[in-house]
Amino acid sequence: MDRKSFIKAGGMLAIGGMALGVQACQEKNTKEENWKDDLWKDVKPTTQADFPLHDLHIHASATLSYEDIARKAKEHQFAYCGIMFNGTRPVQATDESVQKFMDDTASLGCFRGIQNMKLGWTKDLSESAYKQFDFYFMDPQMIPNGNSYGDTLEVWEHDCYVPDLDKFMETNMKHYQTVLENPEPLDIFGWPLYLPPCVARFYDKVWTKERLEAIVDMIVKRKVAVEINDLAQTPHEEFILLCKRAGLKFVFGSDTRDYRTFRLDFCKRIASKCGLTESDFWKPVKK
Repeated sequence: MDRKSFIKAGGMLAIGGMALGVQACQEKNTKEENWKDDLWKDVKPTTQADFPLHDLHIHASATLSYEDIARKAKEHQFAYCGIMFNGTRPVQATDESVQKFMDDTASLGCFRGIQNMKLGWTKDLSESAYKQFDFYFMDPQMIPNGNSYGDTLEVWEHDCYVPDLDKFMETNMKHYQTVLENPEPLDIFGWPLYLPPCVARFYDKVWTKERLEAIVDMIVKRKVAVEINDLAQTPHEEFILLCKRAGLKFVFGSDTRDYRTFRLDFCKRIASKCGLTESDFWKPVKK
């Protein structure tokens, strides 16, 4: 074959290869879109009147007292709200700190929950202390030995260090499983699908259908509710629809501790878009 014929043949092969590559990519994208389209098939958008306005993830602070939370809940006409006790940060909870929280919030009429970010939290409390809470909340935001350097990753922090995205996702999925299989009390799985700031731009890439379905299966097995988090703006629509299809319940959580409490713009918007109604939400029982 002469040089001219060789170049021509090579060009034809390259064009053919490109065409096959484009076709394969299109087929992959079509397949991905098909499963998403199927989720939306029977969804009918709802309005705020169709679901209870509530917030089960509110923290008190120097600028937002327990009394402020109860008062603002009434002012904003919330059906109910929950004041969250930090079981892990800034210091580990003790029986004494739990009892003080209970005494300080006893007359407010709000649900009272405990948020933990470390496994084994019940070892630091007596059963009589932690059983006073109306609900138990945990999220997968603190990952022990989360990277190749052995760091405990605090995924909400801007300096959370992720040197390898693929390895992080493997570790992250294992941590989700560990949290959801933990036998300690749990009612709400919080901050689902949130990623560290340094890799947040890969959200759509890493949260594949297979991973989403695996997490839904874990939550179904654990029989807990899923938080729709206003501050993190997670999870996204398709995950919510997968959870709904699996019969899971939801709660709204602002995770706020200041003047932004009771806004819930993301929660209300995505619940309406996904067609959620009152029957899709979980509500604690007052103890």
